[in-house]
Amino acid sequence: MEVGTIISLSIYFVLMLLIGVYAYRKSSQDISGYMLGGRSLSPSVTALSAGASDMSGWMLMGLPGAMYLTGLSSTWIAVGLVIGALLNYLIVAPRLRTYTELAGDSITLPDYFENRFQDTSHVLRIVSSLVIVVFFTVYTSSGVVAGGKLFESAFGLSYQAGLFITAGVVVCYTLIGGFLAVSLTDFVQGCIMFLALILVPTVVVMEVGGIENMNHTVSQINPDLLNMFSGVSVLSIISAMAWGLGYFGQPHIIVRFMAIRSVDDVPVARNIGMGWMIVSIIGATATGFAGIAYVSAFDLPMKDPETIFIVLSQILFHPLIAGFLLAAILAAIMSTISSQLLVTSSSLTNDFYQMFFNKNASDKQLIFIGRLSVLVVALVAIFLAQDRNSSILNIVSNAWAGFGAAFGPVVILSLYWKDMTKSGALSGIVLGATTVLLWIYLPITINGQSLSAMMYEIVPGFIVGTLAIVVVSKLTATSSPEIEATFDKMIEKHR
Repeated sequence: MEVGTIISLSIYFVLMLLIGVYAYRKSSQDISGYMLGGRSLSPSVTALSAGASDMSGWMLMGLPGAMYLTGLSSTWIAVGLVIGALLNYLIVAPRLRTYTELAGDSITLPDYFENRFQDTSHVLRIVSSLVIVVFFTVYTSSGVVAGGKLFESAFGLSYQAGLFITAGVVVCYTLIGGFLAVSLTDFVQGCIMFLALILVPTVVVMEVGGIENMNHTVSQINPDLLNMFSGVSVLSIISAMAWGLGYFGQPHIIVRFMAIRSVDDVPVARNIGMGWMIVSIIGATATGFAGIAYVSAFDLPMKDPETIFIVLSQILFHPLIAGFLLAAILAAIMSTISSQLLVTSSSLTNDFYQMFFNKNASDKQLIFIGRLSVLVVALVAIFLAQDRNSSILNIVSNAWAGFGAAFGPVVILSLYWKDMTKSGALSGIVLGATTVLLWIYLPITINGQSLSAMMYEIVPGFIVGTLAIVVVSKLTATSSPEIEATFDKMIEKHR
């Protein structure tokens, strides 16, 4: 590895750890500070933290890889994500920020569900926590896979060593500084990703002779790569754009809305977040597309399309800059892993340990359990990531669909429908998640295609979850003056 690359990466690692120490000194003395940062995030930190934790290793590896393989037909995913993220800011963010504070100052999503529906049986908390722990452990493994591939491809280390290095650094600053460390590192990582996703595609396009020459080269390889509609059906376009539905149910994203310092800051956060996201997604797709032309023009070997960003970074830039660009990939990977580790840790600590094992636990004990949970989940994720041939995008898509279908309909309807019931919420979570799992794993094929290949599993999962909530809520309609009063207060604040 070049000395310049080592210097850049060393600076990045030290910076992440210093932020962890700073956050430890600022906010980790009580459980609310450790898990939610004291609801004090600024609009810019909220926006870039939400964006960076959302756009994981798949942004710099999975999406460019998909573009490299299939061309412009892969952009439908990007279109759906942009629409979904915007609607999330408009529909969910303001009301969730207000309602979670009114509903018992909820600091986790299961906490909010229990308080919103006054569930004294704790069933909602248990079920939603189980969904979080299961899907997030799998989701976290996708980031660890990306880290393993990065260290193997770029640094010549073994895939297994890459897994431990990636997870190890993230565990250190997450374990030390909690939510504030995760959010602040996400902010810095978001800035690094933003610059990298402008720089790399710009230089690649220049190297292949500009946009016109790039398009000509790609058309010579396969004209269909230039057509967004080539090889895609109406169902596949719906499936790709349905990725946007997942935003409403992603705990590691919507927890940022709960932590922003004021509901009045949401519009500013939305503008910053959407600007960052649109530029970043364009950069990611452009990198994959321009990579098709560059690899062809210079006859480069390309074993794994998901490493196209890494290959271009190493070939085209000085080692110091290449180190910065590789740090951008690490930033994308680590920002998501840290958020997922913390949300899973929060659920294990607040929704299991405190609720069922030690209701009178002190803040010091809860923080210790939270840190222990971060370590345990990271080790399980490393174990799940042992398969070198795992597809980053496939792992992410399964977990994304699971969360979107299980929690998306519940979150939206709980904020807009006063008459939604606990039983309705529970049925929505269970049936939404179950539908996704069945859609993925049932051995059923139609014209040789699996159900998941025909239609992205989030679509049937989201529909079934929504119908279950509406039907069951109608059948179990109850009246609670306290719930109605809290709901009315939330509505009043948003008129």
